[in-house]
Amino acid sequence: MAFMHFDESMQMIDDLAIKNYKTKQLPLMESQGFILAEDIVADHNSPEFPTSAMDGYAVIHKDLSLGRLHIGSINPAGSDLKEEVVSGMCIKTFTGSLMPHGADTLIPIENVKVDGDEIIIKTEVPQGFSVREPGENYAKGQMLIPKGTKIDFPQIGVMASLNIPQVTVYEKPTVAIISTGSELLELGEEQTSDAQIRSSNNYILEAIVKKYDGVPLQLGCIKDDKETITKNISDALNKADIVVTTGGVSVGDFDFVKDVIYELGCDVVFKGVRVKPGQHIMVARKEDKFIIGLPGFAYSSTVTALLYLVPLIEKLQQGQSAMHRVNATLKEPFIKRAKKAEFTACNVSLEKGRYYVDFEGKKVGSSAILTNMLGNVALLVTSEDDTSKEIGDEVSVLLFG
Repeated sequence: MAFMHFDESMQMIDDLAIKNYKTKQLPLMESQGFILAEDIVADHNSPEFPTSAMDGYAVIHKDLSLGRLHIGSINPAGSDLKEEVVSGMCIKTFTGSLMPHGADTLIPIENVKVDGDEIIIKTEVPQGFSVREPGENYAKGQMLIPKGTKIDFPQIGVMASLNIPQVTVYEKPTVAIISTGSELLELGEEQTSDAQIRSSNNYILEAIVKKYDGVPLQLGCIKDDKETITKNISDALNKADIVVTTGGVSVGDFDFVKDVIYELGCDVVFKGVRVKPGQHIMVARKEDKFIIGLPGFAYSSTVTALLYLVPLIEKLQQGQSAMHRVNATLKEPFIKRAKKAEFTACNVSLEKGRYYVDFEGKKVGSSAILTNMLGNVALLVTSEDDTSKEIGDEVSVLLFG
């Protein structure tokens, strides 16, 4: 079987087209963490009228040269003051109050001295000082938040100011998780044979799905027989947007997942990538639903889930990647072990604005060493053509967000 270049597999994921995105309306305060499915455009100016930015006195700027001004009235925030500022007088005005008609400047309280019903100008200010002009925050017709934005507290604040009680978002995709292997034990299940091992894949995948904005549907561990695998994957496809399996995609006598995916009428996007770990990764689709067959080893399934499952979760809601690559400097040598794209667990630190990488406590061995993901971990990324690296070399590192 020919394995494809890692970059080609990433491009194929990126090029996947979704015909029908799932959207729904949510109350504004339930939308945090969802991806916006509509553009948010201002339907008014903010502020609508000239507004005071400080506590002070609304004046006509040229009157500051008079030195003293009569206090006409008080203008609290929220009041609908009718009195206008005329030459020789001022109106006491508070933060957030509409500027009285006739005034073009606000002189702060700190710049004046009150003498009875007059103010004495101690320090003059420029014309227009502390006056918020209409549209300073945003202007009518202005695009404020484009669709595809993940909603957080700033977006909620802006939409509240626009009086948007309901917002249209992309539904978070449901991800069904199945671990295949007759040797696997669930949490709390009693071990009755030395050949049995405790499953971790389905639980770490559930945690990854939660972290990266999917809705996990935990279907647990199933036996390595074709009938069981067929029924479980078929049922999962009816319930979920993405079905992710671990194990059964290699070339062993009991690796049935790849065969079942074909037999269920799915279109295989690709099978087999020159990547370490996880070269037997398989991605297929059925209309707008996807199946990802991950390797069975814990470290392999974790890394390939980050590389392939997370982008599909994002794609189904037009989101942006939470993971990103940065450049970092090696604190110790790196030995390139395979002519493949390699994703190697490393420790990453940020020192004086620069990222550094070391491998303290990271074990070299099979793709089952999940403990390598502990600590302040990232993935050092090397391509097929990269060679071993020396201390001080610059490398590419994938941060988990």
